[in-house]
Amino acid sequence: MTAYPELCAHLRETEALSYVAERLGWDQETMMPRGAAQQRAEEIGALEAVLHARRTDPRIEDWLARAEATTAVEARVLDLAGRAYNRASRIPARLATELARLTSLSQGIWAEARAAEDPAHFLPTLAQVVALKREEAACLSEGDLYDALLDDYEPGATHRQIGAMFDRMRPRIVALRDKVLGVDRAPNAIDHVFPEAAQLRMARICATAFGYDWTAGRLDNSVHPFTSGSGCDVRITTRVVESDPFNCLYSTIHEVGHGCYEQGIDPAYAFTPLGRGVSMGVHESQSRIYENQLGRSAAFTGWLYKRMVEGFGDFGVPDAAAFHACVNRVTPGFIRTEADELHYNLHIMLRFDLERALIAGKLEVADLEEAWNTRFEADFGVKVDRASHGFLQDVHWSVGLFGYFPTYSLGNVYAGCLNKAMRAEVDGIDAALAEGTAKPATDWLRDKLQRHGALRPPRETIFHACGFEPSEAPLLDYLEQKFGAIYGV
Repeated sequence: MTAYPELCAHLRETEALSYVAERLGWDQETMMPRGAAQQRAEEIGALEAVLHARRTDPRIEDWLARAEATTAVEARVLDLAGRAYNRASRIPARLATELARLTSLSQGIWAEARAAEDPAHFLPTLAQVVALKREEAACLSEGDLYDALLDDYEPGATHRQIGAMFDRMRPRIVALRDKVLGVDRAPNAIDHVFPEAAQLRMARICATAFGYDWTAGRLDNSVHPFTSGSGCDVRITTRVVESDPFNCLYSTIHEVGHGCYEQGIDPAYAFTPLGRGVSMGVHESQSRIYENQLGRSAAFTGWLYKRMVEGFGDFGVPDAAAFHACVNRVTPGFIRTEADELHYNLHIMLRFDLERALIAGKLEVADLEEAWNTRFEADFGVKVDRASHGFLQDVHWSVGLFGYFPTYSLGNVYAGCLNKAMRAEVDGIDAALAEGTAKPATDWLRDKLQRHGALRPPRETIFHACGFEPSEAPLLDYLEQKFGAIYGV
């Protein structure tokens, strides 16, 4: 009779400590003095050693054997706790600690190399990270090494499933992209300076419009935008380029999607395995639908255009329709986080193939830059001009997030499904967006998906929200309708 509450008490303390570790990572990216990197790596490594010991505590196995679920919630807690214990127990404490220490250190080295356009400064450390991730995958694998890592971010998914999805998506995306790039009515890029302080004020206005709870969060700058935390402390970051306000504004809206998911989970699930987003694919469905189907809609960009004129004066865009086209401008740019909706998944396909090859040992770190540049030119028709526009642009590999990238495309696919279902059920979404609030849409998302946390597996979570099995078709239909209208193709 005591096994389940004893297990939950242990999990609660472990989750609380994991939040502390996450906060150390947030501080490292936003406020930590540059000279503290080595010390912070040791701190994070020491805390990971404590967490690993708790996650592999032999009592968990005993509690799981004796606990009896009386509700569906309790059954899901036991299922997730058992899965976590099984995975953690396969990884030696030495490896878990060294990975935490090295990836903390690697993050700073990557940032330095990116700023200095110096790949050689980062490659030796990346090689160490890849070696440790290969070792971790070997500990976890029951077959394919990459699948073992992917399962951390999208439980149940395999590289074959993802690859097949990409094979179905690529022809329609490329065909539409080529049609769009072939027309003469493409909008010009904005040529104006947007001061940092004013951009951040506008970013806060946008975050508020999408329902971000400022009493349980904050907005800061970082090299690579991210979200940290859950429940009552969910922090987001953005970055500012004074010549490109969309970088800041849409990075903010994207992270608000993540943040609202975590803020919206039922408080009863706090400090349990249900108290986080169920997978990164589902998480990305929230950030991508906030950013794209809602944030880049004609309704919202019409409202945003008025706020931009108020905040920045005349910036060379004559009206709301032209501004909507600018926001959705299709161009084969280098940077994934700034990519339009047509090129975005091509960015992910590139990373997916390269990181699979790295983990399989078919591609060595020393050859990564050349492999990236060759593939990018083939897919985008543009030569990479510098490392920060190439393989140094993303933080993910420096911190060991191998298997994470395909969840961005899964998020796009899931967002397409959610958008289709939401608009069939909810009236007044665009009218509200035109007034500067996403509330009808975000209320639906909170009720159908966010509040449930990890109660259901990923695909079941989307099915429960939408009422149909997830597929890439709604996303592709949406893209063809939207960009067909903007570009007349």
